[in-house]
Amino acid sequence: MDIDAALAARLAHDLDAAFPTLVAGHQDRLYTIALRLLGDPRDAEEVAQDALVRAYRAIGGYPAERTEALRLRPWLASITVNLARNRRRRAEHRRPPVALEPMLDGGFELADVTTLGPAASASRREATDALSAILLRLPPAVRVAVILRHVDGLSVAETAEALGRPEGTVKAQVSRGLNRLRALLAEAEHADKHAQLAVRPGRASILPPRQFASAEVLR
Repeated sequence: MDIDAALAARLAHDLDAAFPTLVAGHQDRLYTIALRLLGDPRDAEEVAQDALVRAYRAIGGYPAERTEALRLRPWLASITVNLARNRRRRAEHRRPPVALEPMLDGGFELADVTTLGPAASASRREATDALSAILLRLPPAVRVAVILRHVDGLSVAETAEALGRPEGTVKAQVSRGLNRLRALLAEAEHADKHAQLAVRPGRASILPPRQFASAEVLR
């Protein structure tokens, strides 16, 4: 029996005694999921806390056999994603997620990010910021699949369970999301190179001012 299965069994028989263990084991990852989706630490903290409160209330209303059968990681992720979606819909401005080092380490090639030119390649932090901004440009359904799979580290099956989607759909969305990220990064690299040529002493004529003004340099 894995740790979460054992915890689910404990929750089924004594919710109040076992719930602090659930909080200790999952609150950080729920905060991380919310932060990647919302980009604001205060919003993410509120979503994570609300997710835990809702989990407690839900378990309190479940029969013991249903609680014992819970797959806690995808179940808690699902609650967090739904709360984050609702909060994002109410937000006046959308902000890019921050601190994506786990994605860079576990699911996305840093080389794809550090091709953005000398300024970005000099700092992992700058590479992370670039990926954060570009990640927000993905369609929401694709973005959340990429985040759960490559930031939170859920399996394809767990991601599918958390999102209520077929596994084949999740695989396709994650693949499409990563491919789109790489394409956007390539576009940013191209724009960055043109910008460098435009401002390089003695080479300003390579890129006419009108073109330079329209180039989007992603930082």
